[in-house]
Amino acid sequence: METHKDLDVWKLSIELVVNIYKFTEEFPKSELYGLTSQIRRAAVSIPSNIAEGAARKNTKEFIQFLYISLGSIAEIDTQLIISQRLGYAEINGELADRIEHIRKMLINLIRKLKEKMG
Repeated sequence: METHKDLDVWKLSIELVVNIYKFTEEFPKSELYGLTSQIRRAAVSIPSNIAEGAARKNTKEFIQFLYISLGSIAEIDTQLIISQRLGYAEINGELADRIEHIRKMLINLIRKLKEKMG
């Protein structure tokens, strides 16, 4: 791996950010500084933490940042369920599948890095 930009999970998480921004565009204006902002920040956190961890060039630190990204995925999943229950938007299968795919990719990358460490 040369940089974080070489990681498929980083590339897909960048796409997720765009998807989340588009998904939240229709949320009520009253949520702009509430749920909308929170979901967007959690989405941006995923590729940002992957990038920061990869830049550390220390496997143990990289894993810690990947766990933060994994936490952000769980946060988004929860917030989308809340937004759906509030009637702000319906979660489409494609978005849910993308979130789950990134979650699995993060788990697999963490596992591989841990195995590499010994």
